[in-house]
Amino acid sequence: MPQRRVTPRATSAETVLAYALDLSSGAFTATEAIEATGVTRSTVLAACAELVRLGWLRDLDDARAAGEYRKGRPARRYELDAAAGAVVGVDAGQHRVTALVADLRGTVLARTEGALGDAGLDVPVRLRVTAETIASALAAADVDPTRVLATVVGIPAPVDALGSSPRDGGFWDSMNPGFADVVPNGVVVVENDANAAALAERPSSGDASFAALLSGERFGAGLVVDGVLLRGARGGAGELRVLDLVDGVSSSNGIGRTARELVRAARAEGRIDPSSLLGGDEEPGAEAVFAAAALLDPVALEVVDRLGDRLARVCVLLASLLDIDRVVVAGAIADAAAPVIERARERLANGEYDPTPEVVASRLGGDVVVLGAVARALDLVHADPLAFPLPAAQSAALAT
Repeated sequence: MPQRRVTPRATSAETVLAYALDLSSGAFTATEAIEATGVTRSTVLAACAELVRLGWLRDLDDARAAGEYRKGRPARRYELDAAAGAVVGVDAGQHRVTALVADLRGTVLARTEGALGDAGLDVPVRLRVTAETIASALAAADVDPTRVLATVVGIPAPVDALGSSPRDGGFWDSMNPGFADVVPNGVVVVENDANAAALAERPSSGDASFAALLSGERFGAGLVVDGVLLRGARGGAGELRVLDLVDGVSSSNGIGRTARELVRAARAEGRIDPSSLLGGDEEPGAEAVFAAAALLDPVALEVVDRLGDRLARVCVLLASLLDIDRVVVAGAIADAAAPVIERARERLANGEYDPTPEVVASRLGGDVVVLGAVARALDLVHADPLAFPLPAAQSAALAT
């Protein structure tokens, strides 16, 4: 394991805690921490003692008592107390709110949903449902609100580095009305939903420069180039309003919405057979369109073909501007949209716009935004953990 050296601004406790947070799981000995951090034994032991006092680490039985050590001086063993604090991720969409509670290792403890229905633009309703959904998730996880260190709320609007959205007198204002007063504890950060999706997709994309393309009702991209999430001065990177000007695309409407529009137009033209999955009184959703295509329904096949061409053009635009390696089609539509992704790959394979990006479906389904919000919350804690006082340390201070 590469050594984590102490920087001029890092205390020994910060260095040892960073090592403990980086471990995927399990206990570590003082000797292992010494080898990983490059600091002295006495310094590591003092740092571990301080972190135990603060509530970040647990002091376990020594290695001999645990049956892992046989000769010489027994090694001291420690473990991150993953339950000492918690983080909350929220996907506050226009029609639904989803909340996840996770421990300090990122293990999800509970998931809850709240419905906004058609009241998503009503700010008091939006704030109330968000608060209720978070409270339900904390109760389901059996986590006291005082243990929440950070909450990240993903929203369908551009968000700058300070968590603000451009004032538009309409949709963006309603999506980002200010969540701090309805979150029970800890640091509150607002993030763009596509950026959150990009953070969730980091582990699967490795070192690639990539776009996480939310593709259901609208296209919106979280952009990672050379390992850096692009945000823009006003948080507008990846908003894709430019698609209004792209030939063959003409709007930022996503795969799901466009599929419904194309079927609606075919119905108006009388081109749908009454026995088709696309027939009936109710308007079919995108999943029904893709199911009909699998049955070789001619209108559904035409819709899939047009959607594939549209997606390919969006991918070419992103690759031309940013030289990215991969486009991850994300959101609840991703699994069902496999035929569209395959058509887009066929379009890109003709070599006309080489090099073109790899196009793949996200494996995270409809939870990609809320999982990214959890990832962002953990990033905040890991970046400066000692800036987040734990309840155990506060209780100990009061007792003394």
